[in-house]
Amino acid sequence: MKYSRRSMIGSLAALSSLAALPMPAWAMGQMDRRGGGLVRKGINELSGAKIDLHIADGRFATGGRSGHAIAVNGTVPGPLIRLKEGEQTILSVHNMLDVDSSVHWHGLLLPFQFDGVPGISFPGIKPGARFDVPLTPRQSGTYWWHSHSGLQEQVGHYGPIIIDPAGPDPVAYDREHIILLSEFTPMHPHTIMKKLKAAEGYFSMQKTSATDDYDLSGEERRMWGKMRMMPTDIADVSAPTYSYLINGHGPEDGLELAFSPSERVRLRIINGSAMSFFNIRLPGLPMTVVQADGVNVQPVEVDELQIGVAETYDVIVTPTEAGAFAIAAESMDRSGMAQASLTSQPGRKAAFPALRAPPLLSMADMGMDHGSDATEPPEPMDHGKMTHAAMGHAMPDPAPADAHGGHDMAAMDMSGGMAMRDTSLLPPTVKTGPGIDMVAMNPQDRTGYPGLGLDDVPHRVLNYRLLKSLEMDHGKRAPEREMELHLTGNMERYMWSFDGRKMSAVGDDPIRFAYNERVRVKLVNDTMMAHPIHLHGMFFELVNGQGHHQPKKHTVIVQPGSSATFDVTTDEPGDWAFHCHLLYHMHAGMMQTVSVAFPGGAA
Repeated sequence: MKYSRRSMIGSLAALSSLAALPMPAWAMGQMDRRGGGLVRKGINELSGAKIDLHIADGRFATGGRSGHAIAVNGTVPGPLIRLKEGEQTILSVHNMLDVDSSVHWHGLLLPFQFDGVPGISFPGIKPGARFDVPLTPRQSGTYWWHSHSGLQEQVGHYGPIIIDPAGPDPVAYDREHIILLSEFTPMHPHTIMKKLKAAEGYFSMQKTSATDDYDLSGEERRMWGKMRMMPTDIADVSAPTYSYLINGHGPEDGLELAFSPSERVRLRIINGSAMSFFNIRLPGLPMTVVQADGVNVQPVEVDELQIGVAETYDVIVTPTEAGAFAIAAESMDRSGMAQASLTSQPGRKAAFPALRAPPLLSMADMGMDHGSDATEPPEPMDHGKMTHAAMGHAMPDPAPADAHGGHDMAAMDMSGGMAMRDTSLLPPTVKTGPGIDMVAMNPQDRTGYPGLGLDDVPHRVLNYRLLKSLEMDHGKRAPEREMELHLTGNMERYMWSFDGRKMSAVGDDPIRFAYNERVRVKLVNDTMMAHPIHLHGMFFELVNGQGHHQPKKHTVIVQPGSSATFDVTTDEPGDWAFHCHLLYHMHAGMMQTVSVAFPGGAA
């Protein structure tokens, strides 16, 4: 059957069965549509042929702080949706808020009109209405769901998804725990956004003494001063504005997760935060990574890993003796930590490590370093195949590594307070202007980089080049064309974009793909912040030197001043969101629509 995008969107009202709803019985006396009572912490499990999710207002409290929350079925996080590959269910979403809402099924393969992004794939769910999603999972693994409306994700509207495989699970384990990382703040998210727009460094508590407390050369101090930023300017929002949570529990809550000695314990780690990268470790207990973004990978043993916003990792740990182990999720800027104890005895708490010294941005994060990790992509782009056709994205040939050495730094555009703003380095497809305050001079592939602050720790740390898919892709096609996209922004004005263009409500020209096209996409990060870039509706293969074992992911961290490359087969027709998963970056404009033609070319 042939469907067009217009006919799909036009029939959404019939497909979604929108209807006014009464208050569910479980919520009587606990929440109401205006304000709400105190929500419960923790994760309840839902499964079966029909799963109901009720979105409502409430209040959340942890560590002596409380504030507004959006809870689903009365909890933060919302319930675990447990499905089985190949078994049909209906996900029925009930909006009990006074504003529109939505649910995006992060990483799930399903028709685009059910993907849950207002303005791109459906109109949103009106107050008092219901939206039904028929789903027969064609995948397995660890995923999650969250709102794509306004900034609701920041205040509790998220939860986990586990899809069990139809056949035997290649990962053997005796017990599992979800580790859903997030943040809580009593500050309204629109207030946070307003403060970021007024002063990008408003929430940085570490910047005032950074040049006094760290060993910087005089030249480095002058460079940072010219750029009007500090080398500790790592996270837009962090502690103490945020309390970091595991499964809705702050450090003061003393969350305990059980184990028995010699069990293989599977930790399904999900970064469901709005803005926070986390460094995960269990001191004294190695982790074996077995899955990334829901897809099985060849086991790799590490002692620590960095997880970007919206990524998931499954790891196996095997405590051989009784006791308690710290699950320490330290924010990337090391301003705070989410905590839980993996314990063999109820009431026995782990000893948690102290926060480490904040890391510093470096020349590599400016796109200027030629160090050991600043290497060319493991599988270089074939520029002989380059085309100037669809999407209007042309890829320029990269200059040699030393080609920019002759640039006169003093002659560069100093507007916006930044020294590195030589827009002549950008391809003509990038729109220059006040939305760009930095251009990486010599961006290199840094998929071998473990993450800020983890390149000099005395233990094993995960990086993307260690990831190898469990199954070999025997039928992998070579890319038919290539494209380059630049991640751009003005940190001082808090403007974020792709190719210098912000997402707007109307009139955007989407990034267009033919159906079943094979495309190599190079993402170039011209900013000094790491961006977790998420593609809806499809998995891509990260180009990391593993050939036919390239890992499949739905989200990739593009390190500051660097590039990352992926191959994608565009076999999921429809309109899909493509964006930075830092919530306030997306809200500020770092988002575009990817439009995949239907078979036969229907539009």
